[in-house]
Parts: sequence; structure tokens; C-alpha cells
Amino acid sequence: MINQEFYKLGSAPSVIRQLFAYGYEKAKEVGAENVFDYSIGNPSIPAPAKVNESIKAIVDEVDSIKVHGYSMAAGFDETRAAIAEDLSQRFDINVKSGEIFITCGAAPALISVIKALTVSQDTEIMIVAPFFPEYKPFINSNGAKAVVIPADTQAFQIDLRKVENAINENTQAIIINSPNNPSGVVYTVETLTGLAEILREKGKKYGHPIYIIADEPYRELVYGDTKVPFIPCIYNNTIVCYSYSKSLSLPGERIGYVYVPEAAEDGKALFAAVAGAARIGGHVCPPTLIQMAIERCAKERPDLAAYDENRLLLYNSLTEMGYECAKPDGAFYLFVKAPNGDAVAFSETAKLEHNLLVVPGDGFGCPGYFRLSYCVSNDMIKRSLGSFKALIEKFSK
Repeated sequence: MINQEFYKLGSAPSVIRQLFAYGYEKAKEVGAENVFDYSIGNPSIPAPAKVNESIKAIVDEVDSIKVHGYSMAAGFDETRAAIAEDLSQRFDINVKSGEIFITCGAAPALISVIKALTVSQDTEIMIVAPFFPEYKPFINSNGAKAVVIPADTQAFQIDLRKVENAINENTQAIIINSPNNPSGVVYTVETLTGLAEILREKGKKYGHPIYIIADEPYRELVYGDTKVPFIPCIYNNTIVCYSYSKSLSLPGERIGYVYVPEAAEDGKALFAAVAGAARIGGHVCPPTLIQMAIERCAKERPDLAAYDENRLLLYNSLTEMGYECAKPDGAFYLFVKAPNGDAVAFSETAKLEHNLLVVPGDGFGCPGYFRLSYCVSNDMIKRSLGSFKALIEKFSK
């Protein structure tokens, strides 16, 4: 006998992974230059030079026993202190190293927080469409219930009225992802302030805090004058889950952290529960070498010029053709309305007729839209525009 829930997850990979695999095989058949793959959010800009320099220096200068040995369960004190100092300076907030728990990326961070907040089989955690598809299995497989807040397809902010109506005595948290995957939209101060007011009011009504879980792997990926509000400055009961995968182009290194402010209600107990959840999940003592590199590179920021060029080229080109989408101010995604209203059919036609790989929005909780990941070569975007033009002409008839 095997666990059927996990069997289903393991035997049916996500649509994103399926498209990525299809593109990989198709490239062998027709040539990589003839496949236009917008499926996966794999950073295409190099890590800042200081990251590689730091790794080389650490290997050469630090005792190899330490470099390749275990760290403490929550990570090295020095690395936690470097992260806390960076957050404190940037957001004018007093972050302590003891409030930082280093994790093997954002996914284990989220799972540990979800485990820590799941107190019964009735526990509910809200997610706002469009959302990262893995939120649902993260929540449901850990004993809680995922409650979906339908998308605001006008501005792709948060429909606060729907949030307010969905909260009940079992609501423990709401996951906020800004800049958002898949829309690229950054939630405004006004949106987040309104959300905080609702959560405070409902927390008083039901006699327990309702937490914001801020999933922030794209925090540094913003364009122009756009600012990403740091949610703990707006709402004390916020837990931040972060990854360096996108900001430092390090997805393969699997390094991130959870920030649990002591100012949050039951903050110290919550931190201990996150640590216990990480222990149960086997995600303690994160990779040592990359922790040491983060200690030296916590203040490094990405060079976004290439992403910004791609963003503007793709957005301007598609909207001129007649496609509709929210203008992305962050991340590296464009979320586009399917011209026929059926994103699955659009995606399948694009794949079979043009080798153009776009991800339908159904898995993101937003049918009728498709996601484009523009962390690709600028040349690929230019070469793909004819296919987008042919498709909108076909589906608009």
C-alpha cells in the first residue's frame, strides 16, 4: 500500500514542468532556436560577481571541515546576523538574528510555517488568485484547508471584500505573494493596509491572530520607481518566507529563510514551532557553503536591465497586437488574457502549431489567462512575436 495523495502528486507533474519537458524534447527534434519556451521561471541573468568570488574565496580560505560540515539547525549565527542587518537597514525595522531561520529555499520555508500554523483538521489558510500552484498541495498535504480568494482581474490586486467575507473562526493565515507569480503585479500600500485592518478586526472577533505569510522570492525584482512594501512594517503578525533563487539567480543552491518577528503575537513560540516543523520535514542545517556566501552577499542586488528590456518588449508588443494583460511591475512574468477565453485550448494550439510554450492560468486559480516567463533571451522574444500575432488573429475570428 502507498499513500494515494502523494502518488497523485508524484505521478502527475505540474503543467509547467510538463511544458518544460516537452520543449526540451522538441528542441532535439526541430532545434532549440525553433522552440519558444516561456514555461519556467529559471533566472537567465548571472549571479552577481561577488557571489562566485565569495564561493571561491571560502573554498580557498576556510577550513574544509567547516565548509563541508553541518551548520546549526537554524543556520550559522553569522549568516542570520548578516540577513538581519540587511533587512534592518533597508526597511528601517529592528530585525534580530534570532528571528531568522535559514531554510533550503522558499518552499521548505512555506511548508514549515504552514505546519506550524495548522492546529487542527479545521485549520484554513487563504490563498489569493492568481497564486503559485504549489500552495494548494503545501497546505492540503499538511492537514489544513486551502481557501481560494478569487482573482481581481481588473487590477490584479486583492479583492478585500472577498477576503473579509471568507474569514471565519478557523482562518489561521493568508499567503501573500508580491511581486506576484504569475501576474507580476506588486500589491500596493493601500491594498496591504486595507488587508491588515481586516485581519486585525477579525482577529479580535475570533480571539486569535490571523497571520500574513509573505512569500517574497521576487522582492528585489521590481522595475522603475516601484517599491515593494515590507509587510511586517504594516502588520506585526507577518511571517516572511524568502529565497535567494531569483534575487541572486541561485535556484539550484536552495537557500532562503523564514523571518518570524518577535513582535508578532506568540512570536517566540511560533519561531520554535517553525523550527520543529523544519525538523520534522528534514530541512535543518541548510547547505553550509552557500550559507557562508550569503553571509558575504546579503546586501547584493540583481542587475535587472535584461529582464526590464524583455518586459517592455513583450508587454508593448502583445498589447499592440490586441492582447490584454496587467502591466507587470515586478518578477519576470506576464499574465495574459487568452483571446478566445480558453487558456488551455490556446496553450495547446500554441504548442502544437508554433512550438510556443505558454502556461494556462487554470492551475494558478485564474482560468482564461496564460503565463509567460520572460527570463529568456531577448532574441527568442523577437523571433516568437510572429507566432503570437498568428494566434491572436486565429482565435479572434
